Amino acid sequence: MSGYSGGGASLHKKTLKSWIPRAGSAKKDIEENLQLLRARARDLALNSPVGAAIINTLVSGTIGSGLKLFPRIKAKALNISNDDARIWSRRVKNEFNLWANNPLNCDFLRRNNFYEMQSIAFRAMLTDGDSFVLFKRKNPAPHAPYSLRLQIINALRVSNPTLNLAGNQIEMLNGNNKIVNGIEVDRHGVMVAVWIANRVWDEFDALEPALKWQRVRWFGNASGCRNVLHICRDEVPDQFRGTPVLSKVIESLKQLSRYADAELSSAIIKSFFSIFFIQKDRDYTFNQITGQEDREPLDVSEFKLGDPSVTSLPVGVDVKAVDSSKTQDTFQSFTDSFLKQICAACNLPAEIVLKEFNASYSASRAAILQSQEEFRTRRENFIVDFLQPVYELFLTEAVATGRITAPGFFEDPLTRQLWLNAEWLSETSHTLDPVKEAQASILRIKNGLSTYKKEIATSSGRDFDDICEEIREERQELSDCGFDSLQ
Repeated sequence: MSGYSGGGASLHKKTLKSWIPRAGSAKKDIEENLQLLRARARDLALNSPVGAAIINTLVSGTIGSGLKLFPRIKAKALNISNDDARIWSRRVKNEFNLWANNPLNCDFLRRNNFYEMQSIAFRAMLTDGDSFVLFKRKNPAPHAPYSLRLQIINALRVSNPTLNLAGNQIEMLNGNNKIVNGIEVDRHGVMVAVWIANRVWDEFDALEPALKWQRVRWFGNASGCRNVLHICRDEVPDQFRGTPVLSKVIESLKQLSRYADAELSSAIIKSFFSIFFIQKDRDYTFNQITGQEDREPLDVSEFKLGDPSVTSLPVGVDVKAVDSSKTQDTFQSFTDSFLKQICAACNLPAEIVLKEFNASYSASRAAILQSQEEFRTRRENFIVDFLQPVYELFLTEAVATGRITAPGFFEDPLTRQLWLNAEWLSETSHTLDPVKEAQASILRIKNGLSTYKKEIATSSGRDFDDICEEIREERQELSDCGFDSLQ
């Protein structure tokens, strides 16, 4: 034997010879198991405390109160001054907030504003593996000058157009294309369209009882703009649908939940002061008149625990109490160790998920920094999949309608990209020592590693220009009141 044949690939060692898994494609490993994976992950996200904590931690750490738009156009490349670039950026931000802050302007269903929709779309992606957003239009109005609307689609509605109620036809043909779990691709695997049902296949809709599908092209034929967004995090090549974030820990989370339920039930039972009535054998007298034994049956319901008292029991009856002093000493240590493995599989420190910082300052800070890396990575993916495409379509409409001026926007793709350059920032969710964090921000600014705009945005989620304006107004008011010494 040589190489792995004597180790991990051995078929002769007792510990390995019965372990022969098969490696399959994304279709075999993911697509065929997605329906059950999604159902189990949803159940854990709703009914498992640890599963809910993992989802909530990722949402709050990645999205927070919502990622805010900060236009960062390339002034030099566009041959405009910095002052003009700053004025243009503020104008665009005000226009975007006009659209994003009002649910009537941005949400097709008129329920949530754009920042609330971020959390909904991201949470759906974590729970179901992916989420879809449709671009729709409504006629502009005086209070809503933009026609763009967003509609978040339940991932369960994206499925193959089949009347198979079992919902397990993974792949089907549509001409020269194939449809895999609701995603239509050509023979090269390029996404062409998405098939969206009017409802989830096993639910009843009073308005539309018949199950119907609508084919939505990925890009418009005439404009070339996107019609639908697929918010997903691929793990392997040739993957068309995403997997829930809890997929790798479904079994572990379920077993942990069962163990915790069993321990809780045991603790509740032990908390009761229970007694048992034991009837001993005794001699009975024979009734000469009735011809039966003189034996009275014991009615346990007559005996109840109440205030301290002395009660005489029937002859031959004894009372035995249950020992409730025994406890499970290994529960805490076992669950702590198990939780660390589950959180590690989700690339999150257990301290962050459980919101428990009992270690040293250095260890707690290391846990926060580690979680920030995961949040940053997911935030960047979410910006690419959702936020930036929405902003690009919004600004395209703003320029086309004349509300925003951007010379060369439609003439040259490079010029268009320079106008579309932007940052999406949110406030930092975890801070152990605000003083040290503030000092670190000052050092980054002094050494050119960051800017006031970025530090203010990440620390408070606010805009630098707005804060400067407020400080200017406050100092003017203080000066008018005679407090010139305050700086």
